[in-house]
Order: sequence, then structure tokens, then C-alpha cells
Amino acid sequence: MSDNEKNDGKRPGPETTAAWVGLMRARERVLARIEADFKTAALPPLGWYDVLWELVQAEEGRLRPFEIEARTLLAQYNLSRLIDRLVKEGLVRREAFDADGRGQWVVITEAGRAMRERMWLTYGPSIEAHVGARLTEAEARQLAALLAKLK
Repeated sequence: MSDNEKNDGKRPGPETTAAWVGLMRARERVLARIEADFKTAALPPLGWYDVLWELVQAEEGRLRPFEIEARTLLAQYNLSRLIDRLVKEGLVRREAFDADGRGQWVVITEAGRAMRERMWLTYGPSIEAHVGARLTEAEARQLAALLAKLK
């Protein structure tokens, strides 16, 4: 075995590398299919759903921008622009967090709640078609358990 083939603890072994590549390819393919389903249904992109979902789940339907960033996979600079678009569409509003107005809440509106529900009507079946229909229940449980180890 050459030095390049040894797993010295700093480099992944071939099994780990294959798992990583498979995970990334599967992620990209499934996300592309879900985004295509959203586009076919004339819905906004998946990132909108992610933000609206986190706001629906939050106490009083509001979060600080940094809390949304921590709960989603969106980078701060992308999140700021996305929130601007959501405000423009009337799906969220900004509220001052403190007396001097420097901090702010992002608050979901009733229109935002309705959009999230409308998006779920496509998203749920899309998840089932592109993930659920390809796995048995046991495989889905196993995959979820394996992925939980990566948290």
C-alpha cells in the first residue's frame, strides 16, 4: 500500500470518499428535481419555503435574521436579499427589535403563511416522488439514522 492509499486519520478512506460523493450527488439531483417541480407549479424557489417554514415554527412567527441564518443553510448575504424579496412580496415584514431600531425581527404575515402552505402542496409530493418512492420505510429510517450521525 502506498503512502497515498493509507488512511492516516487526516484523509478520508475510499469508503468515506464514496459516501461523500454519493451524498453530494444525491443532494444536488434531488434539489434540482424539487426546484423543477416548484418552477412547474409557478412557485418561488425552495429557499423561500425554508425561511417561511422557520418563521411558522418560531414563537410568535418571528425571528432575528441571525436566527434564520442559523436554522437554514443560507449565507447571511443571500438571506438579506431573500428577506428583502419576501418583504416586497408581502410574505414577511420587519419590526424593530429594540428602542433604537438597530435590531429587527422578521415576522411572517398571513400571506406568508398561505404561501408556505401553498408551496407544501408541491413540496410534500415532490419529497415523496424523489425520495420516498425510491426507498422502503426501513431504508428511509436507516438513511435518517445514518444522516443524524453527521449532525
